[in-house]
Amino acid sequence: MKAEFENIPLKKNETLKRFEIEVNGHFAFINYKENGTQISLIHTEAEPELSGTGAAAAVVEKTLYYIEESGKKLLPFCPYVFAFIKKNPEWKRIVDEKFNGYENI
Repeated sequence: MKAEFENIPLKKNETLKRFEIEVNGHFAFINYKENGTQISLIHTEAEPELSGTGAAAAVVEKTLYYIEESGKKLLPFCPYVFAFIKKNPEWKRIVDEKFNGYENI
């Protein structure tokens, strides 16, 4: 994660069902669904003003830390999150082994 994002807090916006960070009034976020012991990450997006800044990667990394700290398992349905974990395989530790595609990470 780029240094400029390290001190930006992750917010779990339960109303909009997304994890988000706010950078200069603009948002990078991941839509999620939560059930019991699992959190599904569905879609990652950064507002156009944040394009190319690394904000999307930052919100993904912060969300993965949140999931790990919560003791839940991840279902990475979002292609961006899936690719992030494939690129950073240490995060496979929080992916639910029952996830269809687990062996491809």
